[in-house]
Amino acid sequence: MINDERHLHKWRLILGGQQNDGTGASLSERELQMDKTLEALYDSNRQGGLGPSSPNVARWLGDIRTFFPSSIVQVMQQDALNRLNLTQMLFEKEMLENVEPDIHLVATLMTLSKVIPDKTKDTARLVVRKVVDELIRKLAQPTQQAIIGSVNRSTRNRRPRHNEINWHATIQKNLKHYQPEYKTVIPETKIGYGRKRTSLKDVVLCIDQSGSMGTSVVYSGIFGSVMASIPAIKTKMVVFDTAVSDLTEELTDPVELLFGVQLGGGTDINLALTYCKQIITKPNDTVLVLITDLYEGGDVDKMRKRAVEMVAAGVQVVVLLALNDEGAPFYDHNNAQFLSNLGIPVFACTPDKFPDLMAAALSKQDIGLWAAKEDLVLKK
Repeated sequence: MINDERHLHKWRLILGGQQNDGTGASLSERELQMDKTLEALYDSNRQGGLGPSSPNVARWLGDIRTFFPSSIVQVMQQDALNRLNLTQMLFEKEMLENVEPDIHLVATLMTLSKVIPDKTKDTARLVVRKVVDELIRKLAQPTQQAIIGSVNRSTRNRRPRHNEINWHATIQKNLKHYQPEYKTVIPETKIGYGRKRTSLKDVVLCIDQSGSMGTSVVYSGIFGSVMASIPAIKTKMVVFDTAVSDLTEELTDPVELLFGVQLGGGTDINLALTYCKQIITKPNDTVLVLITDLYEGGDVDKMRKRAVEMVAAGVQVVVLLALNDEGAPFYDHNNAQFLSNLGIPVFACTPDKFPDLMAAALSKQDIGLWAAKEDLVLKK
C-alpha cells in the first residue's frame, strides 16, 4: 500500500497540478516544494518561471540540490539552460557558486569565456577546476598505464647500451640461464628500453572547437594534459575553427588550456591539417588524432589532399567523430567514407576507451580492427 502511494505521488509530480493532475494525491510539504521547483522549469505556461534575477536562479539551484540526487540535478540544470535561456545567468557569481559542476557546464563556460565579467572569472575557474580534477582522478592512471606499457613493449631492443638495459625484463628473460655454482644469471639476451632520453613517439591532438564539439574538447584537453606528463611521448595540442591555435604550451594546466579554447564559429579542417603537417617532424613515429564531425567549411578537396599526404608520409591518422558519452554523433558521411577508403579509421569513442585506443595506436596495431573489437565502429 505504501509503495502504491509513493508511485501515485511520483506521478502527481510528473504530471503537475491543476488540470493535469489525474491522481487526486495530496502532497506533503516537502513534495509541494519539490513540485514548485519542477513547475518553475517545466510548466510550459510559465516561460522564464525562475524569474530574471540571479538570486531566484541561485535559490532554485539550491532547492534542486536539496530535493534531487546529483545525476538529476545535472539534467535539470541543462534543461534550465536550454528551455529558459538562462545562459546569461552564468555571468553571475552567485549562480556559479550554487551550480552543480559537470562537463556540460564546463563546455558552456568555455563558450562564454571571452565575455564572462572579471568579477565572475575566478568563480568560473573554480567550477572548471572541480570538474577537471575529478576527470583527471578517473582518467589519469588508466591512461598512463596503457600508454607507458605500450611504448615500453614497442621500443624494446636486443642490443641496448648499458644505461638503457631494462634489468627486470632482462633477468626474467634469462632465468633459464641461471648458474647455481655462481649464484647468478648469464644474460645471453639483453632487453633495453630504447632511446630513453628522448621522446619515443609523438602525438598530435587536432581538435575541432566548433560549438557541437564542446564535451569532446573538454575530454581532449584532459587527456592531452595527462599524456603531456608522460616523458616517453611528446604531445602537442592544436584546436581550430576557421583559425588554428597551438595550445601545447598550456598542457601543463588543463584549466587554463580549456579557457584558451573558444567554442563556436566555423570549421576549416584543411587549415588545421596543413598546420599539423608542418609541426610533424617524425611522421613514421607520429599518431595524429583528428577530433571533428568532418563538416568542412573550408576547401574539401584540399582537406582530403592533406589527409592523403599524411598517410603517404607514414603518419598514423585516427579520426574521432566524438570523444564523449553522448551516443552516435552527426557527421559528414561523404568525408568519413573518403577517409575510410584511405585506411584511416573513423569512429566515435567514449572516454573510457581512449587510453586503450592510444596504446593500440602507439604500438601500431590495426586501429580499425581494434575499434571493431571494441564495438566502436559506427553503424550506417
